[in-house]
This record gives sequence, C-alpha cells and structure tokens, in this order.
Amino acid sequence: MSIHKLEELSTTALDTLDRERTAVIITMSPLEQHGPHLPLGVDAFTAQHFAGTLAERIVAERPGWEVVLAPPLYLGSFTFDDVGTVNVRQRVVRDALVDYGSALARAGFRYILVANGHAGPGHVVALEEAARRVSRKHGVMMASFTGHLAWEFLRGKYLPRVETALGRPLTDTEREAFSEDAHGGWWETSMMLLLRPDLVDDGYKDLPPARYSAMERLRPNYPLKNGGQGYVGHPALGDPAFARASSQVLAEAAMELVHGLLDGRLSPGAHRSPFFRIPFFRTNFWWALAAGASAGALAAYWLVLR
Repeated sequence: MSIHKLEELSTTALDTLDRERTAVIITMSPLEQHGPHLPLGVDAFTAQHFAGTLAERIVAERPGWEVVLAPPLYLGSFTFDDVGTVNVRQRVVRDALVDYGSALARAGFRYILVANGHAGPGHVVALEEAARRVSRKHGVMMASFTGHLAWEFLRGKYLPRVETALGRPLTDTEREAFSEDAHGGWWETSMMLLLRPDLVDDGYKDLPPARYSAMERLRPNYPLKNGGQGYVGHPALGDPAFARASSQVLAEAAMELVHGLLDGRLSPGAHRSPFFRIPFFRTNFWWALAAGASAGALAAYWLVLR
C-alpha cells in the first residue's frame, strides 16, 4: 500500500516510511449548519474527498512516493451559528494545527499538506498561519493552499476548465447562479449528491434561490437573518455531474501546486488566500490592537504626569 491512514499505523510502521518521499495530508474543517438540506459535516466530507484524491494522484504521478492521511479534525472558525455548528476560536484552530504539524515535523516528515473544505476567511488564514509557523520553526514544507484554490474557483477562474470537463458550456442562468454561490448552494449541494447522496434531503429540489448583496454579506450570520434558511445560492441546481467536473478541475489545479511544493520549486507561502494580507483576519489582530491601545493609553498617561 502506498496510501496509509495515520491512526492505523504502528509507530514502527510509520517510522519505516522514507521521509524524502512521503507526504502527510491533514484535513481540518468545522461542523457547521448548511441549510435545511445538508449535513453538518459538508466541509469535512469535501476536505476528506479532496485529500483522498490528492493522495491517489501523488502516488500515481510520483513513483516511489507514499502518502499518510491524518484523521479528520473537526475544527473551524468563522462559521454561521445555528443548532449543531461548533465554532472554535481562531487561535485554537491555528494552535491545534501547529501542534499536529510540529509533531509530524519532529518525527522527521518534511512534506505536510493541509486540506480544508471551509471558506471562512479567518479559518483559512488560521490554517495558513499555522503552516507558515511550522515551516519556519522546523525547516519543513508545510502548506495550506486550499484557501487560494477556493478563492480562484469562486471568482470563476476555473469555469472554462469546468465546462470542458463537464462536456458542455454553462448556461447564462448557471453562470449567474455560480456568481451568487457561497454556502450550501449549488456547488456544495452537488458535492454532497456526489459523495453522500444518502445525507441530502430531497427537499433541496424545492428550495428557492437565496441571494445576498455584498453589503448584506458583511453582516454576521447573514444567511440566517430575516427568515433565511442558512444557505446562500441555488441548491435546487444540485447536480453530481457538476461536482464531478469541478472537483476534477480543482484536483488538477491543486496537483500543479503540489508538484511544485514537493519538488522545492514553490515556497509554502506562494499561494495563500488574499485574506492572509488583511490584518483584520489575522489571529493576532485583536491582541495587537488591544496591546497598541494599552500602550497608547500608558503613553498618554505618562505625558499627563509630565
């Protein structure tokens, strides 16, 4: 076997793996409401599917390589709060991943990838910060690039490739629906119809589109306000063929990055999400802001005393 589950290996078996030709994949996504028709584990199911696909492609495209899949971590921040959602503090998400990555690095593993199915900006940034911290501290390659892929996908960069994989062009109605998709809508409903149709409520076919403006999306918990059912987009368009085509394209785009990372041609931070550059989304933002305010208050107090 070239693909292993970390929890099924003994210490001896794990230690026999060639560190120069072994990649470890960690998945981390929250339990979160996804409307009345999808299970709480949508993001985790998607992340595990993505991790498994990458593992299969790595061992197929890189002869002699092996992959270790870590057990899924159901942790996530920046979620929509409803019954069943488990929102974890952003710093905890970051620190948990740092601990996992550090343990693997101390065991000699040099290539660690992070798979995630949740697009909450602060969550994505926490994963990217953790990967950077482990890479720098232990001198390994730990990378979280699914935030970058999700951003590129949702803004339509891969649609031409999706159409090719689908074997037909998207209709104008579908293109409009895709531009409005975000949470529990067309894509995630399609993914669950592909991966776990037994967990999708048939009522998805009758759910009306849920459209929100850019300003409305700035409100906390916006899909659940004013009678919203907790989804964003067009779940009634759910189609496993669309999920199959888009996940194939995303896997191809991911492998372009993975090969560059494993070969050393790309740095772990080469493809982060755009949110990483926005201070508000960083885990230390409020701590730094509070420290700065305290320092300013002390400085003002000192000046008054003078």
